[in-house]
Amino acid sequence: MFRVTIRGKFKGLDDIGRAAVLAASGAAYTETGMFTHDQSMSVFTFRCQAPAGPDDGEDDAVLHAMVALDSHGHLYEILKVAVTDMREIKVRRRR
Repeated sequence: MFRVTIRGKFKGLDDIGRAAVLAASGAAYTETGMFTHDQSMSVFTFRCQAPAGPDDGEDDAVLHAMVALDSHGHLYEILKVAVTDMREIKVRRRR
């Protein structure tokens, strides 16, 4: 599984768009993606979770996240994209 974080700026977000972003707000990583944003709703962080097959890489995860972001229908400008491959995270067990 991948976790993709996209930082960006909204372009021309109207009242209906603001309501839609508020409805999709949250700090969790989901396959459809969730937004966190500043008070003015001009900049955002979009968190998306992408499935990872044996041959999938970061590019596949970013593509999945971009499709999820585009499905929300808001105009935006991307500032930064970060990808974490959860398959590489090692969990230390307490003894």
